[in-house]
Amino acid sequence: MNRRIKLTYLITDLEVGGVPLHLYRLATRLSRETFAIRVICLAEVGPVGERLREAGIPVLGCGARSVWNIGALWRLWQLLVADPPDILHALLFHANIASRFIAPLAGIPPRRIINEIQTVEVERAWHLPVDGLTCRLCRFEVGNSPSVLEHLHRRAGIPWSRLRCEWGAVDAQAIAAAPPLDRAALGVAPDESLLLWTGRLDPVKGFEEMLEAMRRLRSRRRFQFLLCGDGSYRPVVEQIIRSSGLDDRVRLLGQRQDVPSLLRTADAFVFCSRTEGLPNSLLEAMAAGLPIVATNVAGCRDLIRSGQTGLLVEPRCPDAIAEAIETILCDRQQAKRFGERAREWVTHHAELSVWCHRWECLYKNVLGQDF
Repeated sequence: MNRRIKLTYLITDLEVGGVPLHLYRLATRLSRETFAIRVICLAEVGPVGERLREAGIPVLGCGARSVWNIGALWRLWQLLVADPPDILHALLFHANIASRFIAPLAGIPPRRIINEIQTVEVERAWHLPVDGLTCRLCRFEVGNSPSVLEHLHRRAGIPWSRLRCEWGAVDAQAIAAAPPLDRAALGVAPDESLLLWTGRLDPVKGFEEMLEAMRRLRSRRRFQFLLCGDGSYRPVVEQIIRSSGLDDRVRLLGQRQDVPSLLRTADAFVFCSRTEGLPNSLLEAMAAGLPIVATNVAGCRDLIRSGQTGLLVEPRCPDAIAEAIETILCDRQQAKRFGERAREWVTHHAELSVWCHRWECLYKNVLGQDF
C-alpha cells in the first residue's frame, strides 16, 4: 500500500447523541497515517461536526431539512463524485439508504459500502422492510450488539451473511481515572444518595416510568437524581418533574463536558430505556464502576448480567425500578461488587484501543486485494 486509505463517513445528523459520538470516537482514534478521513452529514454540520473539525477532520454538510430533501442528495452525489472514497461507511437509517442509492451513481461499488445500525428499531416499523429490501446494495450491515443483529435478521429479513457485529467501546481508562466532583457543589446533601442518568432526552428513554419510580422512592430514601444531557423531549421531562412534585429531587443538568467525573461521583446509575442498541451511557457507567439499574431490553441485557454486573428490571415498571434502586442503595457491598465486575468487563471487552484495531482490520478486509 503506497497511499492512505480514503475513508468517508456518511451520517444522517451530527447532533449530540450516541451514534454521532461513536463516529467521533472512531474518526479521531483511527491512525491518520493509514486513513485519510472525511465526514459527510446529510443535515447541517451540527455540534459533533464542529468537534470533528476542531480535531482536524474535514466535515461537510448537505443541508437536509427533511427526509425528502432532494437537494441534499444532489449535494451528496457531487461530493462523492468530486472526491470518491475507497470506503464509504454510513451510519443511521437515512444515511444508509442514501449510501445504497447515491454512492453507486457516483461510481462507488456496493462492495466498498458499509452500513451501520445501532438500535433495535421499533418506533418506525417501515424502516425494517426498506432495510431488508435494499441490504444487497451494500457490502454488509454492522450492528453494535447481538440483539441488534438478531432484530435485523428476524424483523428486516437481512441474511446472517450480510451482518457483522462490532461492539461499542469507551475510553475505560480515562473514565476510571477521572476525579470525582464536589457533591455539595452539585447540590447533594451529605445524607443524600446521588443517582445519575446520562444520554439524549428522547421518548424511548423511559422518563415517565423512571420519574414515577423516583416519586415512589422519595418517601423511603433521601436522594438527588441528576439527568445529564439534552434533547427534544426536555419540555416533556420538565413537565413530568413539576407535576410529580419532584423539583427538589430531580434536576436537569443539560449538556456537560465532565460526564466521567459525574459518573465517578454518583452512587448508582439508572437507565430505563424502552429500546436500545448498545448504549454508550451504560458502557461509560460500567467503566466508572457504578452499580446499575437498567431495563431488560435489547442492548441493555447484552451488557448487564442481572445479579452480577447490575440489576435488570422489566421495562415500563416503576415499582420494579424503585425496588431495584433501593436494593442497590441498601446493600453497599453488593453494589460495590456489581461495579467492580462491570468495570472489569468493559476493560476486557470494550476498551477503545482494542476496538479501533478491530475496525482497522475490518476496513482492510473490505478492500482486500483491490487496494
